[in-house]
Amino acid sequence: MQLSVGGTAGKRQIQGLVVGLLGLALAWELAPWIIAGSDRTLIMFGLSLAVGAFFVYILSNWRIGVLVFFIWLLFEDLSRKYLGNATVLFFGKDLLVAVVYLSFYLAKRRHKVEVLKIPFIVPLAIFFWFAVIQVFNPWSPSPLYGLLGLKVYFYYAPLMLIGYAMMDRPADLERFLVVNVLAGIVIAGLGIAESVLGTSFMTPDDIAPELYDLTHTSRSSPITHSISTVTSSVFVSSGRFSFYLVLLWILVMGTQGYLLLSRRPGAKYGFIGIGVVTVATMITGTRTPFVFMIFSAIVMTAAFLWGAPRSWSEGHRLVKALRRAFLIGAIGLILMATVFPVVFGDHWRFLSETLSIGGEGSQLQGRAWEYPMLNLQLAFQHERWLQGYGTGVTSLGMQYVERLINVPAPSIGVENGYGNLVIEMGILGPILWLFWVSTFLWSGWKVVRQLRATVYFPMAFAIWWYGFVLLILLVHFGLNAYQDFVNNAYLWVLIGILYRLPKLAQMPQPIPVAKHARGMARWQLAMGRR
Repeated sequence: MQLSVGGTAGKRQIQGLVVGLLGLALAWELAPWIIAGSDRTLIMFGLSLAVGAFFVYILSNWRIGVLVFFIWLLFEDLSRKYLGNATVLFFGKDLLVAVVYLSFYLAKRRHKVEVLKIPFIVPLAIFFWFAVIQVFNPWSPSPLYGLLGLKVYFYYAPLMLIGYAMMDRPADLERFLVVNVLAGIVIAGLGIAESVLGTSFMTPDDIAPELYDLTHTSRSSPITHSISTVTSSVFVSSGRFSFYLVLLWILVMGTQGYLLLSRRPGAKYGFIGIGVVTVATMITGTRTPFVFMIFSAIVMTAAFLWGAPRSWSEGHRLVKALRRAFLIGAIGLILMATVFPVVFGDHWRFLSETLSIGGEGSQLQGRAWEYPMLNLQLAFQHERWLQGYGTGVTSLGMQYVERLINVPAPSIGVENGYGNLVIEMGILGPILWLFWVSTFLWSGWKVVRQLRATVYFPMAFAIWWYGFVLLILLVHFGLNAYQDFVNNAYLWVLIGILYRLPKLAQMPQPIPVAKHARGMARWQLAMGRR
């Protein structure tokens, strides 16, 4: 017994000695960086240690890995702003989600997860393999551009399997929604602060040169010539922020409807989110989120009323929720206009003058229809519009391939997503795209109809509507919105959640806690105290 104890103590002493030596070695390596004031090197080193620890943990818990991935996805650009636009930072999220995929696969091998049978797998597979063939298009500058195209089109598609499997019970859905709504409130709030304090609030002075123009832009209203600052919040471009606001407003609206109908206490975050996101949409300096906020508000309100529970009390509750949501949004705008009238006024003049129907400076018809259709026609003026130039030659992120192989991509892209599909994959590109998208929307709509008159209907319709907006409407203006990693990853995980909702609806639902009892301690509830 004494030998055993002694052996254990000796083993611990050896382990302590090893840890101490590692600590000395680490201090020896860090000392020159600290003395030289290499803040970025130290931060990068710390991030590497944190990411490595997360990787090890995620291998044993892929569910936590999903939440970590989405939080990192949202704030990754912030590290690129302050640590330089290093390639390792841009692709860090891809390594992170690869570890999530591996962890999920191992759990699947142990039969610990349910796997989604994808209703639109055949048309999606056809489009995928056609894109793979186009990687080897002889007119492509390099197959690496094709691999980049495959990444931006399909790399996050497995997230729909993960989104489906991670929703074991209604509480999982509530947790996912609340975490993402809270993150959205922070990001939208930082965008509002940036519009007031200036771009220097969220952008360092020594930002990478290739990111400077993306984070320092402004808009001028055509009649009054008011200058409004375009905000980017935590992202490296105003475009990414505006596309994220389109997603966020739809997500918050669906979350609010679900949490209120299920009478969950997290509904307060939805109300806050509506107010903050509405104000952020107004002051972002871009028209896209504002137009789609108005459009989505009309469509989703009508849909929520159509799909409200048959019970008069529940239907009335949803109507009250919609009324309160719009009221909170209006209050947010009034407060912004009162406290910061100059900032709000400049943005309002830009939006009202460029979006007025038939107004002197209106660009509504031109930007919404004429300009994208002109670019679609330009796509067919390219010499090889029939067979295309290869997957990825108009994709986001081409600068990283150019930097790697020093072979520039041809400047042949157009500002129409269907036109870019023609340029990349030929005439079959947009046809196969519409084939898989329409199949998904049809199967998804059947799920939405199935959930009508349940508490899950608002969330189901919000996911379906976001798919329609991203895959049909925004593609009319370009592929950037779909290829952007934030919108793309959310699309696929939400698709998986959509197909899981019918099973959640069949489970015993959480018992709503009475409003007067939400602040009571557990023992008081157990004793039945009022």
